Amino acid sequence: MDADKINKITYVVNTSLLGIVVFLMWFFYVCHATFLVYFSIPTICVYLIGYYIIHKRRLYYYVMMIYIWITIYMCLTVVCLGYNYGFQLYPLSMIPIIYYINYLAYKFNLKRVSSAVIVAGIIICYLGGTVYVLINGPVYEGNSTLSVIACCANSIYVFGLLILYTKTIMKTIISSEEKLKQMSYIDELTGLFNRHYMVSELEEAMKVEDSEAVAIIDIDDFKKINDEYGHNAGDYVLRKVSEVMQENCENAIISRWGGEEFLLIMNKQDDYFQQMEMLRGAVEQTTFEFEEQMIQVSVTIGLSERKNITSVNKWVQAADDKLYTGKRSGKNVVIA
Repeated sequence: MDADKINKITYVVNTSLLGIVVFLMWFFYVCHATFLVYFSIPTICVYLIGYYIIHKRRLYYYVMMIYIWITIYMCLTVVCLGYNYGFQLYPLSMIPIIYYINYLAYKFNLKRVSSAVIVAGIIICYLGGTVYVLINGPVYEGNSTLSVIACCANSIYVFGLLILYTKTIMKTIISSEEKLKQMSYIDELTGLFNRHYMVSELEEAMKVEDSEAVAIIDIDDFKKINDEYGHNAGDYVLRKVSEVMQENCENAIISRWGGEEFLLIMNKQDDYFQQMEMLRGAVEQTTFEFEEQMIQVSVTIGLSERKNITSVNKWVQAADDKLYTGKRSGKNVVIA
């Protein structure tokens, strides 16, 4: 959700509230609650002003104005009509909504309202109306039929809002959790899994029988690439090599292990050495062109089958040792 969408939603909400006020003005007229009929006129003006405030993208001032007015409106309807009409239910929906609005303001770097002050105001008005009605009774005599209709309608409206906002908040929480989870598992530069994720995958692989292999892939002379062509070129090479790996190792779990090193987990259906040899050849044959400069890129690969290895560290170390054997023997090779 972006700021423009929030603005559009606020327009819809304001229009809905305006429609409700117009309907309630008629309802109060039917109930012979004269004061509430007249009070609906400035209330309508408040929502008409709300359109201008929304247009100016002043969410803070709109929320403050609407919350203050709804709180006063709720208090007066309770004082005038009593509890049988269900207007006292509105604080149930108002309180969670103000906290969600504050979250949206935080998310989009907008001025935030004081939730505690607004909630305190709602509670004070609620208690004030309650005490008045308990001591003096409502200002107007109620109509039992109308009160039942109003109570049902207000209950449906309030609980509908609660369900809607609870569902929205839960979706927001789940979405945030998924994004955080992805951020903790994905390398931002290459889009591959990161070391943190791969360690957990290696631990899971250790629980399976001797049926998998790991490979550590290192870009040859990567420091020289950075020094000669610049770090932006180095980032380009990392991304390009990542793409080549994804294209040639579909059945493998691929991660950026650190710097210019990558680690793969391959399953038992793979011909490990052949697949890594194909990958090495694919990188060597790929054209790396950055800002009209051709960059020669190759990789050295250390491959270790699990066999009787009993720990993740030993498994990775075995592949790492073979990688360095390949580095010492001239690079651009696969050592298994």
